[in-house]
Amino acid sequence: MKNILATIIGLIVASLIVYIFESLIGQNLFPLPEDANPMDMEWIKNNMDQIPMGSKIFVVIGHFMGIAAGMFVAGLISKTSMIPAYIVGLLMVAATFFNIFMLPKELWFTISDGALAFVGFLVGTSIAKKQMSKT
Repeated sequence: MKNILATIIGLIVASLIVYIFESLIGQNLFPLPEDANPMDMEWIKNNMDQIPMGSKIFVVIGHFMGIAAGMFVAGLISKTSMIPAYIVGLLMVAATFFNIFMLPKELWFTISDGALAFVGFLVGTSIAKKQMSKT
């Protein structure tokens, strides 16, 4: 039961971190055009060139931080198994790659988002494992 809770809370934390970086920080520091609808995938697909560079950078940072933080929290709660952290990490990496393939992006954005998602998984694995060794 504890591992199920660890997985659920880890996913919630990861999603919240991504939301904070993408929407609250990125879009406030680098606002989208006035007619933008960030919840409409068609608008995003057709207007990627209008999204500010800084906002895109915060998306990449958010994916990295969300994966690492979600895995850390899952490991912190579980304390006995890496499975919750791996589930959180793999689901978040899958979501990142889904995002990469669904939306047309510049090459730098695609490469950095994919690479940092993978690095986030490695960092998340490392910090979640440290929670196992504390018990």
